[in-house]
Amino acid sequence: MDALTPFLYQYAIGGVIFALGMYFGWRGGYIGWDDPSKRRNLLAMLGGLGLIMGLQAYLQFGAPLTPHTPIKGTPLEPKDVPHSIDYGVMIGYFLAILALGTWFGRHNKSTKDFFFGGQRFSWWFITMSLVATVIGSYSFVKYSRVAYTYGISSSQTYLNDWFWIPLFLFGWLPIIFFSKIVSIPEYFERRFNRFARLNVTIMLLIYLVGYIGINLFTMGKALHHLIGWDIFTASCIVASISAVYVTWGGQTSVIVTDLFQGFMLILAGALIIGLGVSALGGFGEFWTSLIPEHRMAFPNFASDPSYSTVGIVWQDAVANTAVFYFLNQGVIMRFLSVKSVGEGKKAIIATVLILMPIAAIVVASGGWVGSAMQSAGLIPADSDAGGIFFLVAKVLCIPGVFGLVMAALTAALMSTVDTLITAVAAIAVNDVWKQYITDDAPDAYYLKIARYTSIVVALIGVALVPLFMSFDSIYSAHGAFTAAVTPPLVVALLLAVLWPRYTSAAASATILGGFALILLSIKFPELIDPLAHGIPTVKADGTVLEGAKAHKFMRAFFGLFVSFTIGVIVTPFSKPRDEEEIEGLTQVTSQSLARKQAGRDINVYDALPKTPAKVVELSAENAVDPDTGSYIISLSQEALDTLLAQTGDRVLIADTRWWFGGLRSVHGVISDEILDAEGAAVALGPELRARVDASRSGGVDLEGVI
Repeated sequence: MDALTPFLYQYAIGGVIFALGMYFGWRGGYIGWDDPSKRRNLLAMLGGLGLIMGLQAYLQFGAPLTPHTPIKGTPLEPKDVPHSIDYGVMIGYFLAILALGTWFGRHNKSTKDFFFGGQRFSWWFITMSLVATVIGSYSFVKYSRVAYTYGISSSQTYLNDWFWIPLFLFGWLPIIFFSKIVSIPEYFERRFNRFARLNVTIMLLIYLVGYIGINLFTMGKALHHLIGWDIFTASCIVASISAVYVTWGGQTSVIVTDLFQGFMLILAGALIIGLGVSALGGFGEFWTSLIPEHRMAFPNFASDPSYSTVGIVWQDAVANTAVFYFLNQGVIMRFLSVKSVGEGKKAIIATVLILMPIAAIVVASGGWVGSAMQSAGLIPADSDAGGIFFLVAKVLCIPGVFGLVMAALTAALMSTVDTLITAVAAIAVNDVWKQYITDDAPDAYYLKIARYTSIVVALIGVALVPLFMSFDSIYSAHGAFTAAVTPPLVVALLLAVLWPRYTSAAASATILGGFALILLSIKFPELIDPLAHGIPTVKADGTVLEGAKAHKFMRAFFGLFVSFTIGVIVTPFSKPRDEEEIEGLTQVTSQSLARKQAGRDINVYDALPKTPAKVVELSAENAVDPDTGSYIISLSQEALDTLLAQTGDRVLIADTRWWFGGLRSVHGVISDEILDAEGAAVALGPELRARVDASRSGGVDLEGVI
């Protein structure tokens, strides 16, 4: 019964979220049994849930039955690393990232390019870059510590995202894509009012800028443990490299470098797991060296205040997952960088169903291997959990391989920080500069502001490093910091999307009231006791953060509960906005907005027509549409007919080689001049021809875009 309780609890809470998303998917016409595409969506959602549920059921009830029979070996000593070859690997990695970022970002000419990469990328590009983003510099250290102490249950954080997929796919993704918002605060103004936008802008900036500082600090600390660099110096070096390529290339540079860094992270995790299993004598020996409790998917239900199923469900599965996919400006910008909403659908499914489980292995590799090695006597029994990743890396990795692990840690930092820098720049330009300084300047002016902001944000992040260095426990401070900011935002956004009756007054009350009560709970942690599920309170330690530490995980549940209560109470006593004013901004109306923009009834997840076309080169460059920033192009009649397109429609012109993933592609708006050419053809000027590399074959792919 003890093993069954946490399993049932997670799937009861997660099941409600999942069922809510499925209901709105059915109501919006996205899932059902009467149409092939609806059946496909339905089976994909249920199949994904079944796979993850089956895996966790096996780990919880089947895997622990294997006998615990560690084979005691000779203790291993840490190797003499870092070696000069390790520094060479690191330097080569830094140079490669700089080269990739600056080269692929060289075509940025507008804020749309800078923030959204021209909205041209394929799903697999976004998927790999999302994995690099979700794994922060602290992830290896933090989750290796949890994995060393609690075993396989550290994977919970990366295996519970699927509960949110229906709500994201059938609710949030069509809204952000077809309403053409550029920031989270902009959505709140269009859904509610300017005051709501201001509240969200302030809270998101605090969250994102603080997050940058935390990542820079933890990266400096990691490099200090691994190679002895000064924490502040290491933070400055990594921040400088990230700032250079982000400032130069914006979102394109971020996506391309994160694609590369995603592979690096997976490689590092595979190396640690592979070397650890080899040192233990094989996978069987590794598995049986783990004590039975460490093979289980879920830890204790509610007895350990440091790590319990109840706490992880509410802080990670509910609050943090919702923030990451629905409110993290950097992640939203990734999904707004895909060439179509269908590509966004593929990206989120592949990310959560395939690469998040891989990420769970990557970040916990040091802890799992360390737990098995400690049980087998290969490392000391009193090894510090907080430094287990560093110990395992130094014990297992020879020179050169150790350099790859260091490079992967750096990749984890830069792939998170570069995303956060572009996110802050987007909010600064769209929600601060345009709103309160000047809103009628040319786009080139705002592009400069975005680049300047990227540099300033990196400097602010570095300036925050000494502040975080003053805390005894950065993770307690980080937990209190995120729990104070995120629950009110999560509740306000979800009610905004799912409840058209939800009002502007209720949204502001949810955000401000919920935030105030969470801060009050830090001063008086006993407020959380009735909602703590019996989890013991951490004893006071006399520090300024003792109130925050008292309920490190359950404060998220408290914040969600009080914020939701405020929103539900205030809504009936305040006036909602007219339906016409919020069309396309709730799940109920998202498909109608897509239908309006397409000019016909469509399935938003089905790809529009596509055709190969020959290129006709003009003597001059193509004109640019002042409203969209897209090039104006001419198509032949056959191309128009094949694409089912007409004057003013958008089309994506791409290199025919799919593995570029959208890098060699550009948007165009169809001119009213019909190109006099046989077959499917498109007229491109010299610059456009070069950007899609059409000179290679004399042809390109044309694809319709909504």
